Amino acid sequence: GRQIAAARSDDEHRVIGLVTLGAVAANDVVLLQSAAGGVGLQALTMLEAMGARTIAVVGSVEKREWLARERGLPSSQIIVRDARTFAADLDRALSALGAGGFDLVFDAVSGPYFQPAFARLSPEGRHVVYGAADFMTPGTRRNWWHLALGYLRRPRVDPLQMISDNRSVMGFNLIWLWNKAHELGAYGDALDRVMRMPPLVSRRFTFADVPAAMRHLQSGQSIGKVVVEV
Repeated sequence: GRQIAAARSDDEHRVIGLVTLGAVAANDVVLLQSAAGGVGLQALTMLEAMGARTIAVVGSVEKREWLARERGLPSSQIIVRDARTFAADLDRALSALGAGGFDLVFDAVSGPYFQPAFARLSPEGRHVVYGAADFMTPGTRRNWWHLALGYLRRPRVDPLQMISDNRSVMGFNLIWLWNKAHELGAYGDALDRVMRMPPLVSRRFTFADVPAAMRHLQSGQSIGKVVVEV
């Protein structure tokens, strides 16, 4: 029951981010960061149900192969994240779709991947940021240098330029809607119309193995959800 409730909350998070803020419509071109993660896979399901065209970004070749094999996404629409080639990779993927830009970027990574995606938003395009995974460091030790450098290099946008380009950036975190819990029922109803499959749970850990579960998440190798059973 607790697992179902947590998954439901995550799914309502996606309804608000994709539908309420992102205003996704049929045939929209969407860039989906972390597409093989727990949030990403369910967002991909919802985007398919809404008729959007998705370019998925993942962190490894293995995840690209998994998405192509298990979800049937064309390889031309899957990008393995690399800051050095990201802009060119976006251009190739857009060209393969016959698209000139993104209608929506659904971003949980930010960092050096923000600006190339934002620059490729179409007029009226929306960039919804709900995480900053680029700040995360590998291993178990704190890396203050990495955090400080990431903070100094964090993306910046010019509101005046946003008006000129007709683009928007929206930050989103469901946890701050605690005082609007009465509104979540409507989001749940909207969710029922676009969800075609339950969340994929790739690994389960006992409560005593929480450190191992965290290390698995930090490894960047997890696909779908990682569940701790209480």
